[in-house]
Amino acid sequence: MPDDRYLEPEVETMPREALREVQERRILELLPVAYENSSFYRELWDSQGVHPRDVKSLEDFQERVPTFDKDMVREYRARTGDAYGGLMCVPPAELTSITSSSGTTGDPEFFAEIWDGAPPLVTAQLRDLWELGLRPGDRVLSPPGTFRNLMDYGYHALGAVVVSVDTWFGRMPEVLEAVRRYRPAYIQLMYPQLVELEHLADKYDLKDIFSSLKGAACAGQPISPRMRRKVQDEWGIELYEYTSAADTGTAWECREHDGFHLWEDTVFAECLDPATTEPVADGAMGELVATDLDNRAAPLIRYRSEDLVRLSRDGCACGRTHARMWVAGRRGDETLVQGRPVVLRDVWQAVEAEPETAAGVFQIVRPSREVDRLHVRVGYDPSVTADTGDLAERLRAGIGERTGVEARLELHTEEDLMSTVRSVAKFPRVVKK
Repeated sequence: MPDDRYLEPEVETMPREALREVQERRILELLPVAYENSSFYRELWDSQGVHPRDVKSLEDFQERVPTFDKDMVREYRARTGDAYGGLMCVPPAELTSITSSSGTTGDPEFFAEIWDGAPPLVTAQLRDLWELGLRPGDRVLSPPGTFRNLMDYGYHALGAVVVSVDTWFGRMPEVLEAVRRYRPAYIQLMYPQLVELEHLADKYDLKDIFSSLKGAACAGQPISPRMRRKVQDEWGIELYEYTSAADTGTAWECREHDGFHLWEDTVFAECLDPATTEPVADGAMGELVATDLDNRAAPLIRYRSEDLVRLSRDGCACGRTHARMWVAGRRGDETLVQGRPVVLRDVWQAVEAEPETAAGVFQIVRPSREVDRLHVRVGYDPSVTADTGDLAERLRAGIGERTGVEARLELHTEEDLMSTVRSVAKFPRVVKK
């Protein structure tokens, strides 16, 4: 039974040794099923001389089973015509739902799932929503659409009352009226909506309107310290960020706001050197590699996420024993300008430093990772911009100071730049054109 802090205390505070036993048992059960039923894994493992009978422990699993990435699945899909990239382990008739990724970094990926009361992704988030403070009878503002499945199933499982409101871009005045009327305890916010709220802050008393919230979640991309302070201090919202657990689920902040918790009874997480795929020390930077422990339809097994993270298995102040991670960025987001590395953080800080572009709406435009000149597309607020030429000079100087390279700038209004977003969840920071 849940207590004041934990929805599933026996799982959330499970000793590390017991967690490892659960992971080992589930992985050893998973491997023969995947080999027998997934054409992708059978082809990959056969090519590496690996058979499930040779894997008798977690150590064997990490030493013998090869990793794979999204490009390998796409290549298999293109070669065979299999829409699921050969990952499917059950007949399609057994599936409950098929959803997809946002497609921000390429073609969308399909996620095949089998479930009863609520989808796996939604079910795993119930622990995080409970930690945020959501309780039976609380109201939740929820968009009437789906992204990796309908979240309403999870809210209902937790005993919350769903209020459906269109929260798509450009609708925040209506959302604010709904919050004022229905007084929800929880709302999901994406980065574009935070930008829109920032422009409404002079017209609405956001702190008063959002006073009913126990918390709000935000995902899709990192929130800068400046934006987070504004949301917390000026609007009175306790913001809980969450991120992808390498497409096996999600990882959320707890009330301590000190890293993202990975639910290790549902995912086996590794942190590997991107170049050698050897494990790195706890707390060192590496690539997140994940294995599904609760997906029998199309499990990901040693999947390379391209997310660069620090992973720690030390206990959190919240009392949970599951690993936490801190995300540094994507492996492919670093841009080489005539051999000089440029990271998103440096450009972000320069853009946010100017009042006309304080919302941090920008993109690095590049046809490939290595370019001769840095091309940055920046969105500005026309209501506070007197001279775009002067703004461009300040931005160019700020970016040059932080990155050491001269930038070619392309200025657009924030509204025009945000209108190019294809995903409800993400504003892409690196684009090809």
